[in-house]
Formats: sequence, structure tokens, C-alpha cells
Amino acid sequence: MTSTPAQAARRELTGFQGTLTGPKDSGYEEAHAVYNAMIERRPALVARCASAADVAKVIAFARRHELPLAVRGGGHHGAGLGTCEAGVVADLAPINSVEVDAAARTVTVGGGATWGQVDTVTHEHGLATPSGIISTTGVGGLTLGGGLGHLTRGYGLTVDNIVAAEVVLADGTPVRADADTNTDLFWAIRGGGGNFGVVTSFTFRLHEVGTVVAGPTFWPAEQSAEVLAAYREFLPSAPRDVNGFFLFGSVPPAPPFPEELHMRKVCGVVWCHTSGDPEAADRAMAPLLGELPAPLLHAVAPMPHPTMQSMFDGLYPPGDQWYWRADFVREIPDEAVELHAKFGPDTPSMQSTMHLYPIDGAAHDVGPSDTAFSYRDARWASVFAGVDPDPANADLLRRWTVDYFEALHPYSAGGAYVNMMMDEGQERVRASYRGNYARLARVKAALDPDNVFRGNQNIQPDPAAQDNVRP
Repeated sequence: MTSTPAQAARRELTGFQGTLTGPKDSGYEEAHAVYNAMIERRPALVARCASAADVAKVIAFARRHELPLAVRGGGHHGAGLGTCEAGVVADLAPINSVEVDAAARTVTVGGGATWGQVDTVTHEHGLATPSGIISTTGVGGLTLGGGLGHLTRGYGLTVDNIVAAEVVLADGTPVRADADTNTDLFWAIRGGGGNFGVVTSFTFRLHEVGTVVAGPTFWPAEQSAEVLAAYREFLPSAPRDVNGFFLFGSVPPAPPFPEELHMRKVCGVVWCHTSGDPEAADRAMAPLLGELPAPLLHAVAPMPHPTMQSMFDGLYPPGDQWYWRADFVREIPDEAVELHAKFGPDTPSMQSTMHLYPIDGAAHDVGPSDTAFSYRDARWASVFAGVDPDPANADLLRRWTVDYFEALHPYSAGGAYVNMMMDEGQERVRASYRGNYARLARVKAALDPDNVFRGNQNIQPDPAAQDNVRP
């Protein structure tokens, strides 16, 4: 009788320290699930790796049996790139150590940790590194695509704060990548996604961030054109310690929001002022707030940085239906403002939203070819997300998201933040890396000529360059 991949793995992976789960094993439904319930793929094996050595064994097993391989950190990617059909998932969740060197202001993080785990430990030292906006997000996935969040304007993208990484290559070799070692790989992983190897450890630079002044300001959705027009002028000229992303959405029907606002369609800004000083934050926000009508809600207050980072966790738990589109944006002309005012208030569900994340400030201190993340001339990353728990609403979510995206895409910079893309094809991937794609394809050819790591926004290897690039 032919054995299943799970049975074969148990025979062949001698010394494997993690756990191996197949479709017939208890716990499989939980083991194979990803954050986006719209994605339903059933891998033949979920290998929860406990070490870099485990990762190397799993890569070799998948290659030997000619099985697709997916690598999962937090499993948050909208396109479900942390899983695969009838293949092998290398789940890094057990590799989740977090070690702070307060004197050096660095933190070394296992590739399977979540940002909530990192924030909890770094906050004990009054320190933080830039990450995203939901604390259950995996460190690896968010980082390798770039890393946008509440600290971007002050301290850059997450990739701008990588000091070093430990990577298992497609042939199973563990290597270190930093500014002096394996420099092409170090360049490529800073925005190039999981195309080049499995990162089992990151070392990040830390910054003095303890208490932040943060929270939302909401206006009626009907005032969105006025609010967005003022925001587009205000934010790029604001001090770097001010971060504020623009959004459309509905007020959640739960505390701490006033009952009279529950389910109200709104637009607004979610603030994060890194000084921790309420008076300084008020002064920084005043030019925008003073120009606009009185908001429905201005719920900005001092709070620990980890509290801000987890503010959206309850609104967006695992297991909802998600459909995404995204774009980079340089300018928001009046025509784009009017289109946002048309589509944004028409969200198809309470959780559906549009966000404009700032990318300026410290993120513009890095050149477009200094890292794989090339859109250093963009000022915002837009994301259109249809979200709802009910699978019956999946088509409605897709329609709203795609219609909104297609209406605004002519005003975009061309490419998109790869962490917020669905599976949209090679041309879209190329557009998202622009002039950096050719170099990325050369590095890919040198390190992964067989495209073992293709469960991602895939950079295809350039065979002609295979012998000309150093790892």
C-alpha cells in the first residue's frame, strides 16, 4: 500500500523535534487553518518545526517527494500563502523566542513569533521596532514583505530595522545574512518576501517607544471628501513622531465606543504619536482637527505601545472571510478624493474597510534600490478589504473590493504592497518591485533555481544569472 506524505514523513524525518500532522490525524483542522477563512486548502502534511534543523529536514522531504512547499509564520496573508493544496506546510510557530539586548538596542526573534509576543517583551525595556497594526500577525511574513504600521514615519519600515537574519536555503544550508555577510541575500529579504529561504531568526534594531498617544478620530462618512482632502495635505507635512492612517469603516457595536455611534458609517484617522506626551500630540494634530468640523469621536489617549498594537485584534479575529486589493499611492488628486467618497462609505459589512497607510518620513530616508522594497517615492499604501464572518457574503465582499480598487487604480503608483495582495499574477508582482525585479530574479536563480519557495508573491529565477550572483 502506498503511504501518505504524513506516514512517509514519520518514517523519514529522523530526529525531527516538532510535530507532524496529516489529514487523518486529530488536530489537523486546527493545524492547517489560516487566518483568512476564504482560503480552503488541504495540505498533505503540516510540519510544525522546532528548530532550523527541522526546517531543513522539511525542505528536503518536500523536494524529495516533489511536493509543493508553503512556509507559515502567522498565516495572515490574504491570499493564503501560508498553506498549499496536497503539499507540505512548514509551520514555524514553535520557533518563537524573543531575546532583547537592551544595551545594544536590538531584539532577536524566532521566525514563527507573532508581533504581540515581540511587543510584550520589548515593552518591558521601553523599546519597540516598527511592525504592523494587528498583534497576531506573524513576524516573518510581515517583515519579509516590507512592514508598514504605526511607527513607519518615525522609524521606517520593518525591513529598514533588520540587523541580521538566519536563513535556511533551498538546499538546506543554514546561513547568516547581514550588511557584511551574504549581502545579496540580505538585500533581497528586505522586501522580497519568502522567495529566497526560510528565515528562522531576525535581529531588529529597537527604538525608545514606551507610551504612545493613540486612538481614532471619526467623522461621518458623508464628510469623507472634506476630511480626506484635508488629511492628504496635513499628513506629509506633519512631524515624524505623528503617524495617522486614514480609514473608512463602521463603528463596532461594543465598548469602548458610545452606543449611539454603534454601526455608524464613518471615515477617520487612527493616530499614533510616539512622544507619549498628550500636549505634544494635541499640538501635532491641531492643524488637521482645527480645519475640519467637530468629529463624532476623538478617542485619543496615552497608552502602552502594545495596547495600540493590539487595538484591532478583537475586530479582526482569525476565521473571517477576507478579500483584498492594494496599491501604492504618490498623490491623492481631487478626482481620487471623490471616488473614495463614493465607494468608501458603501462598505458591505461592519468589518470591511479601506486604509491609507503613510510611507513617508523615515521610510523615505532609504533609497529605492537600497532594499528590495522599491516604492520609496510612494506616500501611502492603500488597502481595500472586504471582511465578514459569513461565507455567504464572499461574493459581495469581492465585488465591493474589486470595484473600489479598479476605480482608484488609475491614480496609483502602479504596484502594491505585496503583503496585501491576493494571487494576482506575475505582471502584478513585477510592477510591485519595479527596477528591483531583475536583481531579485538573479538572486533567486543563485539561491533557489528550482523555485522551491514559490508559495509567495513569486519572483521567478533568472537562469541566465545563476552563476553570477553571490548568496
